[in-house]
Amino acid sequence: MKRRDFIKSATVLTTGMVAAPGLVSAENISSLAREKESAKAVKMKKALGYGMIQDDLSLVDKFKMVKEIGFDGIEFNSPLEFPVDELLRARDKSGIELPTTVNKDHWKLPLSSPDPSIRKKILESVTQSLKDTKAIGGDAVLVVPGVVNKDASYEEAYYTALNAIRELIPAVESTGIKIGLENVWNNFLLSPLEAKQFVDDINCPLIGWWFDIGNVLRYGWPEQWIRTLNKRIVKLHLKEFSIKKMNEEGLWKGFDVDIEKGDDDWPAVMKAVGEVGYSGGWITAEVSGGGREKLAKLSRDMDKVISYLP
Repeated sequence: MKRRDFIKSATVLTTGMVAAPGLVSAENISSLAREKESAKAVKMKKALGYGMIQDDLSLVDKFKMVKEIGFDGIEFNSPLEFPVDELLRARDKSGIELPTTVNKDHWKLPLSSPDPSIRKKILESVTQSLKDTKAIGGDAVLVVPGVVNKDASYEEAYYTALNAIRELIPAVESTGIKIGLENVWNNFLLSPLEAKQFVDDINCPLIGWWFDIGNVLRYGWPEQWIRTLNKRIVKLHLKEFSIKKMNEEGLWKGFDVDIEKGDDDWPAVMKAVGEVGYSGGWITAEVSGGGREKLAKLSRDMDKVISYLP
């Protein structure tokens, strides 16, 4: 083959390789690198709910014990039952963080209620939760978005809750505290597509989804929800759940199982968390509590779960 024919053939071959679908290109390499970097960037601290700490200790000593056994933070219900200055003193003496709160009124006063007086009360309660969370140095409040029952149809609940949550946007923006809407057994927003659409319909960057990994196993797969919700995920709650125990012993018995002894595919879940570049910084246990020994085991179990991050 003559030199000019060889060069021509090589050029055609190289061009064909670059253009061929499915082959590695500079753009694909860049995309893969970004995904890998996003996964590496995921950092996660461990927290637990204050009500899970069942040792008879002072507030400061509870904080210190939780820190000693490996937790980084404690989540409180709000509006707060403790004075803010008392919480801050315990925080500073122990080194524990207070990253989040859970609004405690959203079940008895649902945002989806057709009664305007009930919606007014829950809006006031969530607004106070936002202020409380800011005061203790946190960054997010968990809120159940609504409840579907015989008094509120699914469609009515959707739009009533949507409009009620939009009323919270000024308070969210003024405090800078995020709201995370959680998937619970409330007969509402039962698929990741609905949850995604609901958040998008609110259209506020500070209002997203608080994803409970165990709650969703009753009707879905956590890793699928995570990929669909993606950057909309504000925080994570950790639970284990057993479909077998639910079927054989009753619905709520599904939660009565240790981490990695149920149906959560934790490697798959954490892989999805890494893929979406979760930036909420925390994973908080919401399980039955106990004394130091039980909570220490939970801390170790959570370390194992976190180790599955890519």
